[in-house]
Amino acid sequence: MSNETNRRDFIGYSFAAVAAVGGAAALVGMKQAWDPLPSVLAGGFTTVDLSTIKAGEPETFVWRGKPVFVLKKTSDMDQSKRDLIVGSDRFIIAIGLCTHLGCIPAWKKDVWKCACHGGEYNASAKNIFGPPPRPLDVPPFKLEGTKVVLGESSPEYKKIAAFVATEA
Repeated sequence: MSNETNRRDFIGYSFAAVAAVGGAAALVGMKQAWDPLPSVLAGGFTTVDLSTIKAGEPETFVWRGKPVFVLKKTSDMDQSKRDLIVGSDRFIIAIGLCTHLGCIPAWKKDVWKCACHGGEYNASAKNIFGPPPRPLDVPPFKLEGTKVVLGESSPEYKKIAAFVATEA
């Protein structure tokens, strides 16, 4: 020790150093606790292979605990700017929750019908009857060949979401 530093100062400096190291360790631990687990991050994305979907028969997938309807349109179904075009096929991708009260509509021949209050959505997921205030919502998606990754944003998603926002 130097002549200017006495024993009491040394103990104070030592305490400050231990407190700083302990504080840094606590902050590292808190950050690790706040970060989502890798399993949670992986659960945010769902991949859907569009090549396996039959025309006119919607399939339901689960994305972040919500049902997502994917419908490959037949030639007699109306075309919409909301359609996702992959090759010569047209698809509708929509979150399968009624925009009225959050019920899950069921596919009946050529429309989705909500049993709770009689709301109906056509094959383009647009509300055509009943109390739903707007079309079915579009989940963020990214097109990769014939596969769609739900949970990622892309130019195709932004274009369709902008159209849906003007419909509502």
